[in-house]
Amino acid sequence: MRKQIAAANWKMNLNLPQATSLVADICSTPIDLEENQRVIFAVPFPYLVSINQMIETRDKFLTAAQNCSDKKSGAYTGEVSAEMLHSINVGYCIVGHSERREYFGETNFVLREKINQCLDHDICPIFCCGEALPVRERGGQNELVELQLNESLFHLKADQLTKIIIAYEPVWAIGTGKTATATQAQEMHAYIRWLLKNQYGESAAELVPILYGGSVKAGNAKELFDCDDVDGGLVGGASLVPADFIKIIRSLKF
Repeated sequence: MRKQIAAANWKMNLNLPQATSLVADICSTPIDLEENQRVIFAVPFPYLVSINQMIETRDKFLTAAQNCSDKKSGAYTGEVSAEMLHSINVGYCIVGHSERREYFGETNFVLREKINQCLDHDICPIFCCGEALPVRERGGQNELVELQLNESLFHLKADQLTKIIIAYEPVWAIGTGKTATATQAQEMHAYIRWLLKNQYGESAAELVPILYGGSVKAGNAKELFDCDDVDGGLVGGASLVPADFIKIIRSLKF
């Protein structure tokens, strides 16, 4: 059974008191998670230890970094390695978010190395892929997503593939208020799973959670998550509002 995941990506938001207040509000709310369900908080680097401590007694609540270096160690001032994240008990890391690709020039081949670093240090990558609006408008979304997977993931062995999470994020729907329809989301998620099956076989492909990321809100989460191949969401702005994120968590399917 694939995991169903509500992942909060805070991006560069909240100071520490605001961050701890947000998590405290969520943790004080009764949320019964099924065996296959997880809640992940992808928080800024300075807060990882504090948030880890806050959720350590909450079963199936976990933390993620929003990024890591593609290098193991060395003279890379300001960078954070996967080994460092592992040493503070961070088990997940977002890799390849569209904002990292656009603003920091991260290429598919750089992301490939980040994937390798994460897996080498027992960290589950949440690998982001997806297309910008001009690509969608010309019908090139499938070709682009296939290229992203091919250049960043398809060097992995089948047993490594099953240790990752994929997040499809139509770039045109991130922070814009626009959202892919449930039909559009399911079509792309099914296509991604088809690519995984072609590369690794059905048994491996069926184990990989594929999340939707792109203006997931309390009001549309259930419709999106009810799609056969949508296994939860990578949630931006709505994850900063406790009541909204709680409703999104409760929208996960069993």
